[in-house]
Amino acid sequence: MSDTKLMLTVILAIFLLPTCSQNPASEIESSRQAILARLKQEAEQGESTAQIQLGLIYLNGEGVPQDYAESVRWFRAAAEQGDQRAQVNLGYMYRDGLGIPQDLAKSVRWYRMAAEQGHASAQNALGVMYQSGYGVSRDIRESVKWYRMAAKQGHADAQIQLGLLNANGEGVSQSYAESAKWFRLAANQGDASGQLNLGRLYHSGNGVSQNYVQAHMWYKLAASGSRGELREYASQSRDLVASKMTSEEIYEAQSLAAKWRPKRK
Repeated sequence: MSDTKLMLTVILAIFLLPTCSQNPASEIESSRQAILARLKQEAEQGESTAQIQLGLIYLNGEGVPQDYAESVRWFRAAAEQGDQRAQVNLGYMYRDGLGIPQDLAKSVRWYRMAAEQGHASAQNALGVMYQSGYGVSRDIRESVKWYRMAAKQGHADAQIQLGLLNANGEGVSQSYAESAKWFRLAANQGDASGQLNLGRLYHSGNGVSQNYVQAHMWYKLAASGSRGELREYASQSRDLVASKMTSEEIYEAQSLAAKWRPKRK
């Protein structure tokens, strides 16, 4: 499944105190325990943000032994109060069977609660479940509906999925132009997969006017911002299009890549 990382919905910088000679280990531990005790007190009183923080602390084993079951306990406490952040996290826990038996139908249930409140990552996750048929009957049109909601909020993974579905005509009428639109939105955020796919469209001339300079630029950016197979493929694609370009065109593409900056929504 895509989007496998749990949403770290609350920054725990206050819990991750720095170590230095002026802050001995005993003082650090004492401070952590005081913070943990305060969070537990607030969580027991029903404060949902404290409950989510505790869920993340136990999930990641930050200053405490990693305990998925305890993480689930606190995510559930907040989720049952209607907190969309906790609902999507609980959906991930059910999906991956962390601290609780895997149950894809329950995962979908919690995703839906958060998605209906407008949580972009929950909407994307629900799109994945419908596209894959996990916990629900496979329904590409329903998948497109949830991807579009998330994509309009700037969720890059959802934008990429819409780009792919439009390119292949799955759940929507086939349209390379629409595919280019969604890939561009993800690429402009700095998403390497979006950049690679937009480069491919410029390389082939599908949905956009064929432009090797633009293709080279997007391939180069994708290679620079990725690793593993994606980086290797982007690098190979960049070299392939470069073999069709003049030295002046390559220089222009490299200059554009050097000047490029992400555009955040």
